[in-house]
Amino acid sequence: MDETHHNTTLIILILFLTIHSSILSLTTAHDDYTYSRNLNPQKTLGLNKKQEKLTHLHFYFHDVVSGPNPTAIRVAEAKTTNTSAVSFGFVVVCDDPLTVGPEPTSKKIGSAQGIYASTSQTELSLLMALNYVFTEGKYKGSTLSILGRNAVLSGVREMPIVGGSGVFRFARGFALAKTYVANATTFDAIVEYNVYVLHY
Repeated sequence: MDETHHNTTLIILILFLTIHSSILSLTTAHDDYTYSRNLNPQKTLGLNKKQEKLTHLHFYFHDVVSGPNPTAIRVAEAKTTNTSAVSFGFVVVCDDPLTVGPEPTSKKIGSAQGIYASTSQTELSLLMALNYVFTEGKYKGSTLSILGRNAVLSGVREMPIVGGSGVFRFARGFALAKTYVANATTFDAIVEYNVYVLHY
């Protein structure tokens, strides 16, 4: 009986030590995790071999809100949006074609995908949160991100480029938007864009 009790006690002790050792090793491993660290951009990303350059992009943005195949769809609005003189409070999701020329049949080079919303109570002004997704040429697979204010009735609107991906990693710059044509009945619009972007 004493031997059985001794063996049971020994097994429990071994189990306790094994579990304690496992917990201790998990705690130690957890302590090795790091939230952030500083890196050398030249060594880590090879940026010392690349020179920052300025690229100018010129294209046309087709915002189609009417007809059977709209590229921009209103997904939300306030109770007062339709009585507001400037349509304050609507939100639109878009996947607008980007083309080389102003004609809708012109060669497509990408899409403007994102959201724009009416954010002023006194003028027609939009918050633009868009990704330009390029699908042609040397920028195929790359994106540029815009986040800015678009005062639609101004002749030329400037919006910041806040980042990018692919060829446009570390991008920064600005976009100049100028309405090429706007239909007062359908609210469809074609906007000319000149984009200046610094990237590696």
